[in-house]
Amino acid sequence: MTTNIATHALAGIRIAGLIKSFTTPQGPVHAVRGVDISISPGETVALLGPNGAGKSTTIDMLLGLLPPDAGSVSLFGLSPANAIAAGAVGGMLQVGGVIQYLSVRELITMVASLYPQPLGVDEVIQLTGITDLAGRSTTKLSGGQAQRLRFAIALVGNPDLLVLDEPTVALDVEARRDFWTTMRRFTDLGKTVIFATHYLEEADAYADRIILMAHGKIVADGPATEIKATVGLRTIRATLPGADPDVLRALPGVTNAEIRGEGIILNCSNSDRALRALLAASPDARDIEVRGAGLEEAFLQLTGDTGTGEEAVR
Repeated sequence: MTTNIATHALAGIRIAGLIKSFTTPQGPVHAVRGVDISISPGETVALLGPNGAGKSTTIDMLLGLLPPDAGSVSLFGLSPANAIAAGAVGGMLQVGGVIQYLSVRELITMVASLYPQPLGVDEVIQLTGITDLAGRSTTKLSGGQAQRLRFAIALVGNPDLLVLDEPTVALDVEARRDFWTTMRRFTDLGKTVIFATHYLEEADAYADRIILMAHGKIVADGPATEIKATVGLRTIRATLPGADPDVLRALPGVTNAEIRGEGIILNCSNSDRALRALLAASPDARDIEVRGAGLEEAFLQLTGDTGTGEEAVR
């Protein structure tokens, strides 16, 4: 039976009460602990978290590769299996190879034939920047080239949802930039994208929304600007020759001070108080800059990444 995914598109992605545990020689490991996520069609969502946070386990359940112990997953109003059968989902996972002894073009053409409304093979080859690889055997690809091929395979089915697990991990800086340029073209078509990455700058730059996981739970969910604002940390940078770091650390609102040449860096719990105190004590301070917390600082504070003994779970 062919399912018309367009009739379900407005339902988006719904994950409710998702729970998953594993049994290990060391005892039970609680990988995902009651995760609830709603994603509207057309959103680009980054899934972040330290090792062992449960990101990849959540993605595997989203794709129907793992059954949840409890909870449910709905993709455009369908079960993962039915959504995939309808050609609505494309995936690019961390692990897995490609079929050997075919050319790149032959493999993409074969995968395209499995979907009801695929993109054109030449279009996908051009879109993913592998034109020069089209005639090459899949056994003759570097790690980065194979990664781009996996991306082409994920795209060729013309999915409404694209799920990417560490999509740029094997790519160099230039290839990573090209990848996200391609992704922008894809999302401009109104497609939904969920990606897990350990490159925080990618999440900050390309995600409409960030879901931050730690120890199997969601600890933050919102735009990058909102997540960074919840941390409340600020940094003051200024030029102040001859500054005494002990005096700077004693200023109200300052949690730490560093001296770098003629520059100072103040980490602040209250940047307003710290800035007023700095100017009162050192009116000759110049080139003053106040910066909010970056995503890395927010990540570290919100995840409390001290380890729970469950790091073996993805």
